[in-house]
Amino acid sequence: MKKILVTGAAGFIGYYLVKKLLERGDEVVGIDNINDYYDVQLKYSRLKNTGIVQKEIADRKPVQSTLYSKYRFIKLDLTEREEINRLFENEKFDVVCNLAAQAGVRYSIDHPFTYVDSNIVGFANILEACRQNRVEHFVYASSSSIYGLNEKTPYSEDDQVDKPVSLYAATKKANELMAHAYSHLYHLPATGVRFFTVYGPWGRPDMAPFLFMKSIMNGTPIKVFNHGNLERDFTYIDDIIQGLEKIVDAPPADQIPYKIYNIGNSNPVKLMDFIYAIEKATGKEAVKEYLGMQPGDVYLTYADTSHLERDFGYKPKTTIQKGIDKFYKWYVEYSN
Repeated sequence: MKKILVTGAAGFIGYYLVKKLLERGDEVVGIDNINDYYDVQLKYSRLKNTGIVQKEIADRKPVQSTLYSKYRFIKLDLTEREEINRLFENEKFDVVCNLAAQAGVRYSIDHPFTYVDSNIVGFANILEACRQNRVEHFVYASSSSIYGLNEKTPYSEDDQVDKPVSLYAATKKANELMAHAYSHLYHLPATGVRFFTVYGPWGRPDMAPFLFMKSIMNGTPIKVFNHGNLERDFTYIDDIIQGLEKIVDAPPADQIPYKIYNIGNSNPVKLMDFIYAIEKATGKEAVKEYLGMQPGDVYLTYADTSHLERDFGYKPKTTIQKGIDKFYKWYVEYSN
């Protein structure tokens, strides 16, 4: 059993990781600033599922879970350096999982400083707190978006990633460089995880699966960018957590204790096939509005997960139709 901090605990992946860690017996502290980038009620609903009562949440106030004796949640922003330092000094975490970040590629086009504050300044605050408090393993979220204009596929952790096409991607690349510097200078064991298009129940409403499902259910047009000529390595949330859990338990032991892993399905799906899977699940045909390529987008994401398979036996199991069917079932229940 370890004491683990999960930042972004009200977020999509953070919510699932918190539940997994609690179910296996770890002590967990979750933090999140609960910003309004998307519907905060979805975030409060995720927290409710882990026993955190919304009316008890206040800035910097620990809230004890009503469902898990080993879980507490604190509404806290990563940019609050003194509060972050105080939290680390008081709690003495064994492991830190930094999943908090300002997400979204398109949003970064018009809101650059939001990304700099959260993804650069906030990330540095967490890194330094890990160093000062001798954390055993720092795990952090990177993104498939850092592969940018890479033409070689599938994307490997060994590829050069110096051509990001969005500020969001650039901040994630910066995170990897910062973590490597801390591993080199201070021997902080750090592992970065490049997530590939995660979807499933409780998913983010700003991402294509949720947007498409909502529009198809309501009979409103869906925006099909690049006229449907896109492919994404859609990865079901359970497969993401399967890989992430194994990584959390295995701090790098190299001379420079630093690792990067792709977590994806390693099976890109054409956008039109993805839309068809939703149509099949819902029994409704999509109204499609075909548009051009959007700034910051890439044509293809495709994960080479051989490193994760080699080190941890990772194998995603969820087909796109099975994953969409589960997402549809949850969406109907949540909407009602």
